[in-house]
Amino acid sequence: MTRTRTRTASWGLAAVSALVLSGCSSSLSGGGAPDKGYLPGDGSIAKVVIADRGKPIAFTGETLQGKRFDVSDHRGEVVVVNVWGSWCPPCVKEAPALQKVWEQSKGEGVQFVGINTRDEPAQARAHEKRFAVTYPSVDDDKGRVLLALRGTLPPRSIPSTLVLDRQGRVAYRVLSDVRASTLRGLIEDTLAEKSVQKSARVTP
Repeated sequence: MTRTRTRTASWGLAAVSALVLSGCSSSLSGGGAPDKGYLPGDGSIAKVVIADRGKPIAFTGETLQGKRFDVSDHRGEVVVVNVWGSWCPPCVKEAPALQKVWEQSKGEGVQFVGINTRDEPAQARAHEKRFAVTYPSVDDDKGRVLLALRGTLPPRSIPSTLVLDRQGRVAYRVLSDVRASTLRGLIEDTLAEKSVQKSARVTP
């Protein structure tokens, strides 16, 4: 079982470079699934404090059902972004947890979106059907969405999950498959930030 570590993070150029080098060296050494070139996550959970959050994440794409998804349409909501592939064993493992938390959270100002990478659309849709996944996933076989996320995720760390705050900025990053209880807690913490910030504004 992977042990989870939580830490506070601020991502700058040096940190991003280290992540990229780590991903490349691990994939060359044969870790994970060599045929897909992915890097298993290290089990860490990183929180970005509000003062250190960068610009809002921006990406668009076509979902596996052929609809357009634009993450900027969900400003004002907490957005969970999960990178996955049907060929990835940890992604299969975490699928029920993701769907469970989506069902718990979707009426609370929360949106989930998957980023399906290095996959065949038919296999990805079969995965969604198998686990009764009802939130959208963007087809990113060409890697364009992951390119837009550079600087926030190691390029080959799959599965990985981002929790975006109501302004679309990264609040949490998980580099592994995620448990339902863990993800639910991260969402609740991020949802609570709005009331905290609002209270701070009215303080004399």
